[in-house]
Amino acid sequence: MFERLDYPSVSLDEYSPFMDAAQLAELTGAAGALAGQRVMHLNSTAAGGGVAEILQSMVPFSNALGIPTERIVINPGRPEFFQVTKKIHNLLQGADGCLTPEELAVYFGCIDAVAEAMEAARLTADVWFLHDPQLLPLAQRLRGNGNGKAAWIWICHIDLTAPNASALASLLPLQRDYDRLIFSLPEYVPAGLPASPPVHLAPPAIDPLTAKNRPLSPEQAWDIVAAMGLDRRRPLITQVSRFDLWKDPWGVVDAYRAARRRIPGLQLALLGLSQAADDPEALEVLSTVRQHAGGDPDVHLFYDPSGLPASIDLVVNAFQVASMALLQKSTREGFGLTVTEGMWKGTPMIGGNVGGIRLQIEDGSSGYLVSSPEECAQRIIELAEDDERRARVGQAARESVRRRFLLPRLALDYLKVAAASRGVGVGN
Repeated sequence: MFERLDYPSVSLDEYSPFMDAAQLAELTGAAGALAGQRVMHLNSTAAGGGVAEILQSMVPFSNALGIPTERIVINPGRPEFFQVTKKIHNLLQGADGCLTPEELAVYFGCIDAVAEAMEAARLTADVWFLHDPQLLPLAQRLRGNGNGKAAWIWICHIDLTAPNASALASLLPLQRDYDRLIFSLPEYVPAGLPASPPVHLAPPAIDPLTAKNRPLSPEQAWDIVAAMGLDRRRPLITQVSRFDLWKDPWGVVDAYRAARRRIPGLQLALLGLSQAADDPEALEVLSTVRQHAGGDPDVHLFYDPSGLPASIDLVVNAFQVASMALLQKSTREGFGLTVTEGMWKGTPMIGGNVGGIRLQIEDGSSGYLVSSPEECAQRIIELAEDDERRARVGQAARESVRRRFLLPRLALDYLKVAAASRGVGVGN
């Protein structure tokens, strides 16, 4: 029903190049305020997707600060649970439809089973961070049995700018069981949310020390990319994301086709290797994208992680470095860590003009925001035809991530919320 994940220890000194003195002082101050407090993070998938990536770095980083921190991944053991939670995800991002009584029974029944297993294991903590709608009902079930005095914090990572009203009405009352709520952007805070519990904002961030984000030379990158069937002599554009309806892979193919009329030999890679356990729709989306690509030999669709020439993280890094431009043409996006990763590489990013992508990209300076395949194609062409523009935009992108979207800043955001919820006051 659940699994504890262990991580090798890390040293805070490794992150010193990415922190200034003021940030380090704030982090150590917040950690001191939480001395003796035990922290638990819960989510629904061990790997794949932005939340899993954040937590695999957040947990060891928090431990390096001296705060005992653990991570638990739930697994109700019923595939229909993730089918329902994927539908919940889509509804909360604005899809049509409603949750049936049977689907709600699966949702709450599976969470009840997880809660019973956790209670039997006598799991306790002082601060609980529960991530995304999959975990939302769990606080109601676990507040007690040694956790009644703990702080309960729910973090919503998805795009709630235009949620399905029916789904929101079904789930919103569950937030009352939390002491604090965290959203990525002000626009994601649902209208009509009561003043209590208090709301905090904490946009996600990347870990600069992971294999996905460490420096990689263009030559090293192309060695990996060429081993996967791409031609190093021709320009490449890439979208790194799950095969998901909100990522608009069909629009990416359309943009590539339009841009290729001006850029002979252009290649497109759609890299969807994450295979998150809580996303059962990916294969269906992949099938329709394959049909839409129509057998074009220069449209490369990657889904199966077996047989890769390197680890998934290193492959993603290589494509982000080797590409002339990166795309994230989402129509809804809670934040988009693949945008952050690409910008950190200094590669120009073209993103959908939605959600968390807007927060990251300053249009025309650190990247481009687009609302259609035609706009996307035009930006691809402009970047392909102007080396100086590519360099300027890429440099601005990397600097923006360095200032705003690296792991130490996000850890500090979480620690401030935890401290406020425990009444130890290091700031909100």
